[in-house]
Amino acid sequence: MPTPRCPDLEELEIISRRFGLRASEDELASYKELIEDTLSSYRWLEDVQEPKLPVIVPRSPGQRPPLAENQLGAWAARCNISTGSGGPLAGKTVAIKDNVAVAGVPMMNGSSMLDGFTPDIDATVVTRILEAGGTITGKSVCEHLCFSGGSHTSDTGPVRNPHDMARNAGGSSSGSAALVASGACDMAIGGDQGGSIRVPSSYCGCVGLKPSFGLVPYTGAAPIERTLDHLGPMASTVRDVALLLDAIAGPDDLDPRQGHVSVAEAPYSETIDEGIENLSVGLLAEGFGWDQSETDVDETVRQAALKLSEAGATVADTSIPLHRQGLHIWTGIAVEGAYSTVVRGNSGGTNAAGYFDTPLIDAFSRAKARNGADFSVTVKLTILLGEYLQSTYGGRYYAKARNISRSLIAAYETALRNHDVIAMPTTPRKATVLPAEDAPWPEIIDRAWECEVNTRPFDVTGHPALAVPCGMSDGLPVSLMLVGRKGGEAKLLRVARAIEQLCPTPRPSPPEEATS
Repeated sequence: MPTPRCPDLEELEIISRRFGLRASEDELASYKELIEDTLSSYRWLEDVQEPKLPVIVPRSPGQRPPLAENQLGAWAARCNISTGSGGPLAGKTVAIKDNVAVAGVPMMNGSSMLDGFTPDIDATVVTRILEAGGTITGKSVCEHLCFSGGSHTSDTGPVRNPHDMARNAGGSSSGSAALVASGACDMAIGGDQGGSIRVPSSYCGCVGLKPSFGLVPYTGAAPIERTLDHLGPMASTVRDVALLLDAIAGPDDLDPRQGHVSVAEAPYSETIDEGIENLSVGLLAEGFGWDQSETDVDETVRQAALKLSEAGATVADTSIPLHRQGLHIWTGIAVEGAYSTVVRGNSGGTNAAGYFDTPLIDAFSRAKARNGADFSVTVKLTILLGEYLQSTYGGRYYAKARNISRSLIAAYETALRNHDVIAMPTTPRKATVLPAEDAPWPEIIDRAWECEVNTRPFDVTGHPALAVPCGMSDGLPVSLMLVGRKGGEAKLLRVARAIEQLCPTPRPSPPEEATS
């Protein structure tokens, strides 16, 4: 990057007019001198080498696989990275969502605007997977800057559902879910700001956990909104989700999201079979019967939850009326928060201690200035609405939504004092058909956000939420979502394990045999 230069008087006049400073030419000349002095600090910063996250294993560059080896469109790149040593993840293959840095492997974050960018760091979760003996076999496709709950916005093309290749795999961790469900890898890392682990897990029929906020370090992943950002494990079995959580959970002083992290005393993978006798499960009335709900989904989830009584749990209805408004609270936070962090903050943002990926910020800034028209329609909508809200209303609605979120947290906490977990459909419908390549943009946007009504609130509140397959209907998976107390992942996993045993669901056929 060039050394910071001092703005000229014309540039300062433009800024003065923009903010109504009414500075005279003489005043601007004085400010220019002061700015020149201040920029000496920035020139010093430019010349200093910043510390980097560790890269513990040498590796060769990753490569995008040919179509014949990528029929689901789910691999962003293939690689083979491991320590070659033992550990709890020895023998397990892991895909990393392509918004998470893996040094030496290209990272697009679903957008051609970042084509050619290659991280020089490993995210904290990547380092922890390698230290635990896992083998990273590739990067999984994600949606364009992760701004979609559908699998049709990545600039590499749609990710296809392994149960039916004409259907949506869900997003934004679309590739991770499709690869896990199809058996192309054992485990995957997903990211979740509005449901992006749980929605694709629901559509593809795998297990996906959005952990308690901060339990899994986000360091080294491209952010969307710092109070909503989550990384978490995805796998075909509850046990593998627990194993991966064991490896990646825990404190990281480089992640400002963490605060106090409550990790279970015993490994999660060692407690999943302890049973659910005497646990209370609340069936959330407001999680069923949405306008877009499918009757077979509601009924399959309800019957699966009731089966938990066979394993010793108590199952009862519960009501949290504010749950129906959770998506509005999420929207008030997500639109302006994402606009400030991703668009204005160039995928970095400000106002936080922790690690910042400077090369990613530089690459995004250049791409935005050069190729702004290449943003997906979901991102363009966020830019237009976010700038309008900020410039017209000054951030008051973001502030109100954040304050009202305390009421949402309190409502769930009240219910969770009466129940160990709350249950509802992960998505109100099964996997939808992918939109046509030339579909009008309103349809593209509708398909991107159609199924997050139950998932979004828990990104706001930070409660752990787990999607687990609970049945099939019309050849497609149906998923039950379990929500627990903050730090209550061990109990969630135990209940999910019971669902897995009581309601076994088949894996899809290999991709080449799937419906085209």
